[in-house]
Amino acid sequence: MRAALRHPAAWWALLGLGCLPWVWLLAQTLGDQLGPNPAEALIRATGDWTLRSLCVVLAVSPLRTWLGWPELLRFRRMLGLLVFAYASLHLLCYAWFDMGFDLADTLKDLIKRPFIWLGFSAFVILLALAATSFNPAVRWLGGRRWQLLHRGVYGVAVLAVLHFWWMRAGKQDFAEVLVYAGILAGLLGWRVMRFVRRR
Repeated sequence: MRAALRHPAAWWALLGLGCLPWVWLLAQTLGDQLGPNPAEALIRATGDWTLRSLCVVLAVSPLRTWLGWPELLRFRRMLGLLVFAYASLHLLCYAWFDMGFDLADTLKDLIKRPFIWLGFSAFVILLALAATSFNPAVRWLGGRRWQLLHRGVYGVAVLAVLHFWWMRAGKQDFAEVLVYAGILAGLLGWRVMRFVRRR
């Protein structure tokens, strides 16, 4: 398994796997298989895949430690960019289907519905992380500052769960929210425990 992870094709294979949900959503859209409300289905699906990919990228470090597979680290940057890509698609679907690309209405919605503001805040952090995810940015910022900036992904995890929870609050349907919250709490809790042990 470790030898397969070191193979150059493994990076591309994982990227292709990460893009499969895009292909699936596109096929459903073209085939008119998104149900009676295609816009809501796309917004929800892209949000779900953003959360799932966020869980995957935060699981890289614990898995690397538990399994003793340092090779996993070579995929972390690409997985992080997939999180940003799904979040961008989620925002695009919201801005297009819900707001019709009307900036004034979008700004009003940000004020009116706090869960939208939380989601947008998470996206802004992801944008900063994606923009500085390349080697020149590491050299420009310096290793320590770059590392501190990219710990912002933990804030993204918290904001994403709050965004999802607040959105579901109107329907009193928290089952899925609790699943994601539990997974992300475990992944962040592992980091807190590791930090405490080091201290």
